[in-house]
Amino acid sequence: MNAEQRKKLDEIQSKLSTAQEELAAMSDEEQEKFDNMTEGLQQSERGQAIEQAASELSDAASNVQSAIDNISTAMGG
Repeated sequence: MNAEQRKKLDEIQSKLSTAQEELAAMSDEEQEKFDNMTEGLQQSERGQAIEQAASELSDAASNVQSAIDNISTAMGG
């Protein structure tokens, strides 16, 4: 891998890192919304949708982190 490719991969990792942080923050916000609901509201369709969104956003953040890790591995570090 040449220096130009490494530089491009560093830029991609930086963008992915920002996206991962934003996804994690959004997941936390959704989870906090769910946690602040009464038990009855948590069991409602809306509550379940909020909980599902938090879970999906958390999974997305995790997947982006995996991509970052894979790029790092491909770069030899």
